[in-house]
Amino acid sequence: MNKYTHLHQVLAQRQQQSLYRRARITDGPQQPIMQVNGKMMLTFCSNDYLGLANHPEVIKAFQQAANQYGVGSGAAHLVNGHSRLHQQLEEALAEFTKRERALLFSTGYMANLGLVAALAERPDTIYQDRLNHASLLDAARLSSAKRVRYSHKDTQQLAKRLEAQSTGQKVIVTDGVFSMDGDTAPVKTLASLAKQHEAWLIVDDAHGLGVLGETGAGLLEAEHLAQDDAILMGTLGKALGTAGAFVAASADLIEFLIQTARPYIYTTAQPPAIAAASLASLKLVQTESERREHLKELIQVFRQGAEQLGLALIPSTTPIQPIIIGENAKTLAMSQQLEQLGILITAIRPPTVPANTARLRITLSAAHSQEQVEFLLAALEQVIQSQTPIP
Repeated sequence: MNKYTHLHQVLAQRQQQSLYRRARITDGPQQPIMQVNGKMMLTFCSNDYLGLANHPEVIKAFQQAANQYGVGSGAAHLVNGHSRLHQQLEEALAEFTKRERALLFSTGYMANLGLVAALAERPDTIYQDRLNHASLLDAARLSSAKRVRYSHKDTQQLAKRLEAQSTGQKVIVTDGVFSMDGDTAPVKTLASLAKQHEAWLIVDDAHGLGVLGETGAGLLEAEHLAQDDAILMGTLGKALGTAGAFVAASADLIEFLIQTARPYIYTTAQPPAIAAASLASLKLVQTESERREHLKELIQVFRQGAEQLGLALIPSTTPIQPIIIGENAKTLAMSQQLEQLGILITAIRPPTVPANTARLRITLSAAHSQEQVEFLLAALEQVIQSQTPIP
């Protein structure tokens, strides 16, 4: 058998099941109206929730740092890749999240792999929400710990499974804001269970940081959970508009990760210019609260309009507003119809989401205007009413 036969079979099967994926090519910065595959599109699929990826102050900070530090860090943090800008960003993130220390990682995926694997090994047990991000699921697989999953946000089921464990350390892991549904984890109850069972609680707040909380410090701030209640993992490539990630926790835990988290130890540090841009972005998050207020207003406008159209929404107060369609082919067809109308919304299908829950994953940004959201609603109404098949 030719070595490519299996590859071709899998690709053919995915095409038949409407699971085939291909990256779109963009030209220009992240903003509501972008050039995608050579066509100007109004986009509702970016995670740039506060519209900071193209902010002049963030760009300026990046450019100035690149002039001073160059474009690459050259080495891992523990060799000679840890610049003064990296140190300043870690200190600023710790202060922002009200934790003793923060530790930078090159990506959120690496942060989760490093954190989970460092805290759990044989004979420990990792407890995961069934809708957790792929990076958290992979982190558990790569550890030597036992893996236990509980139904989405089912804290009673989790409690029973925690009670059944008699040996080893317990680690509860959850998304803060679930990336495909937009709903939030019951972190107060999870923190209570963690305390009761002497377990670690890890919250991946990639989609809550910058958006939720009084100052934008995320879901843990919104729910008034302190350092001893949960370990925070946050990313910089979403609401902060840059790249990379961090873990914020006690000084002891951060020192432990520096010595044990393999993705931190063995990965080249992010460019110092990224750290400079993140510092500028973090300042804007803290000083321009009107961005979060505008975003809240847009979410309300969209949800009210979508409900009037009879669309199946998931309960979500975050910028992630998925419309559940169900069938893969129908979801793809609606996405293509919207694209013909000049609107880009990605069709999310299994295995990214459970079977029969294919969806249009709409994400809103503070960079959107109310008129753009209303245009989206009008386009959705037209697609719903249209019976014309996609050629």
